[in-house]
Amino acid sequence: MKIDNLEQGYFGIGIMNGKTPENLGVLWRTAQNLGANFIFTIGKRYAKQACDTHNAVGAIPYFHYKTFEDFQTHLPKGAMLVGIELTEDAISLEEFKHPRNCVYLLGAEDHGLPNVAIEKSQHIIKFNTPKSLNVAVAGSIIMYDRSVKGTSIYIDGRAT
Repeated sequence: MKIDNLEQGYFGIGIMNGKTPENLGVLWRTAQNLGANFIFTIGKRYAKQACDTHNAVGAIPYFHYKTFEDFQTHLPKGAMLVGIELTEDAISLEEFKHPRNCVYLLGAEDHGLPNVAIEKSQHIIKFNTPKSLNVAVAGSIIMYDRSVKGTSIYIDGRAT
């Protein structure tokens, strides 16, 4: 995969209150491979992970935020917040059009995203699976889907 820094669009991906450091390392490794521009954590903070064998934190920026409010104030200008959560109103991944500039936010496997993160997200997407997925697997599928489908520009909340 060739990354063109002059091409319009970017994305970051991260986990809020991640449950295990191994999931974070797997997500980082996939993020590096699928072209994420940055990775982040909210809440718990983890150092380098053994499963991050490509040293993603040495290749792309890693940010840590103590709270969701701290994270929200540092979102890149113009980036849409896309939460990944099993909710009644969530859009299925198959139907979702990825915003050109966005930040994907995953929650912990045992608690998911807190209500404040769901409420502040411009989009909530879900998988059509009978049960929840491992957080690193879910994030990896989201990034792969983005790489296959490409991105859309949103005007007044609608994809073009």
